[in-house]
Amino acid sequence: MNLPIASLARPEPATDTMMTGKRARHFYKAYGLVVSSEVALPELEPTAPARPDLEIAVGPIDFPDAASRGATAFRFEPTRQCLSWQAVGTFMISGANRIDVDPAPGVCDPLLAFPLLGPVMALALHQRGLLVLHASAVAVGGKSVIFMGDKGAGKSTTAGAMIRAGHRLLTDDVVALDFCDPNRPMILPGFPQLKLAADAAGAIRLEQAQVRPQVHPQIDKAQHRLHKGFAAEAVPVSRIYMLERGERAAISPLTCAAALPAIIRFSYITRFGRQALPGEFASAHLRQCAQIAGRIGVSRLDVPAGLARIDEAVAAIETDLASGR
Repeated sequence: MNLPIASLARPEPATDTMMTGKRARHFYKAYGLVVSSEVALPELEPTAPARPDLEIAVGPIDFPDAASRGATAFRFEPTRQCLSWQAVGTFMISGANRIDVDPAPGVCDPLLAFPLLGPVMALALHQRGLLVLHASAVAVGGKSVIFMGDKGAGKSTTAGAMIRAGHRLLTDDVVALDFCDPNRPMILPGFPQLKLAADAAGAIRLEQAQVRPQVHPQIDKAQHRLHKGFAAEAVPVSRIYMLERGERAAISPLTCAAALPAIIRFSYITRFGRQALPGEFASAHLRQCAQIAGRIGVSRLDVPAGLARIDEAVAAIETDLASGR
């Protein structure tokens, strides 16, 4: 599995006073949940203190494999999952409502948030019975679009171009789908942040966004906090696009036989391999992937090379949604 966190160098010792003594509890909302966290997560939307659906606590974690395997180590059990990055720390997901965090020496909250709001949160949402895609999603009126694709395909960039065109971000990087109504799967809103490389940010210029300080010198994408352009309510899934590079913007539906493997490929849990889907989790995951592939389908979206032509892809998406199919 290739996660960029593994390649980070260990940071210099932190001077952040939050790393010593008793930690404050912060309350946020994300993915339809009330989150209580001892890690400061300004990326998330704050909310009033309430009984949390998900609790994030800081303290020691007994995970002997963490140090012995070098840069990364993972252990997946039916009721507990441990993820450890030597440069950042160890994270343990217990059941569906608790994440414990054991920071590496000198690591401050902004760096802890990088895996916590990415792969760790994705696994916690998966434990809650959601289908989690490694993708970005945007609300377009009462409809929505999901962008899947390989690293560098332009998922966040295309989402940013859609936001500039007046649409609203649902979530970036981690897309959680709720199947409470199997006939109407919903995208749960994440939080108002978009990660963009410097060239993409310069081309798109999201004027309503605030660029947050760089988390680590080796993390190339900047975090853009949206002041506007965020959809705070769940939206039904309308379109799923798999991004590819092409000479011109074009959309072509995949066959039913090709749609299911595409959904499985870009589901977040598959990044961790078969070990992350023990027992009934594997059959439940396959069933969800088949439902979304059968009811929504997947289309290939060819995005022209060159950031100057990204609006051609936006126009193709808007036309596709307006077609009503």
